[in-house]
Amino acid sequence: MARKKGRDISGWLIVDKPAGIGSTDVVGRVRWALDAKKAGHAGTLDPDATGVLAVALGEATKTVPLLTEALKAYDFTVNWGAETTTDDATGEVLRRADSRPDPQAIRDALPGFTGDIMQVPPAFSAVKVDGARAYDLARDGEAVQLQPRPLYVDELSLIEARSDDADLHMVCGKGGYVRAIARDLGRELGCLGHVASLRRVWSGPFEVADAVPFDLIDRANQAEIETRLLPIQSALTDLAEMRATEQGALRIRNGNPGQVLGQAEFGEIVWVSHEARAICIGRYLGGEVQPDRVFNL
Repeated sequence: MARKKGRDISGWLIVDKPAGIGSTDVVGRVRWALDAKKAGHAGTLDPDATGVLAVALGEATKTVPLLTEALKAYDFTVNWGAETTTDDATGEVLRRADSRPDPQAIRDALPGFTGDIMQVPPAFSAVKVDGARAYDLARDGEAVQLQPRPLYVDELSLIEARSDDADLHMVCGKGGYVRAIARDLGRELGCLGHVASLRRVWSGPFEVADAVPFDLIDRANQAEIETRLLPIQSALTDLAEMRATEQGALRIRNGNPGQVLGQAEFGEIVWVSHEARAICIGRYLGGEVQPDRVFNL
């Protein structure tokens, strides 16, 4: 029997991912529920993490790189007193410490983890080492030595501190590992630490308050889920909008520079609309846009 190709459906579905399921599995479930031809996501969440997982469908997958680069916010709890193999509660304990930090000590340490920092990813991560995923090597018992990577942390703040754990809030850029922040913060405070719980509360323009509960994907019908789809341009809020003329839209859809209306800096990356629909992302050339990614809608 020939493989079913699926429907040409485009847009964003923002899912509130529960703990216990991988990001790729969520995408697969959404794709199945909507019988979509193409789907992807903009930023992996650990299986035990919850919160915003932005799922792109069809032509929206062309905007995934933009959302991947956007800032993301997390609420998380760090347990003090132990460092684990995975830097979260699922791993084996490597070391223990008896000391516990007071709230002021935590606050005093946080500025060292903000701004442009270098971060060593957890051994159990998707980082590639000689073509293999670090988590595969770690599961096989190999010692994984990962190199520090640059990370921009816009905000790291203490929400509440208790005797054995603390709740924190972090806003960071692409490639940030909250588990590594918990590990390194515990080392800095001399008490060791690991992530006990993690929730992504927003990702770029998408907030958890607007996300679809994951169980709705299984129990709702296709039409009901479709009503929760967001348009492609919902991921383009950081770009200036240009409006194509009738002739400009025709040229842009054919991959050629087309006339637009609106204001932007020469050479700026913008998105172009026509009749209230996104038709491309491209470079503004003063009265025209040279399309880079054209949406075939």
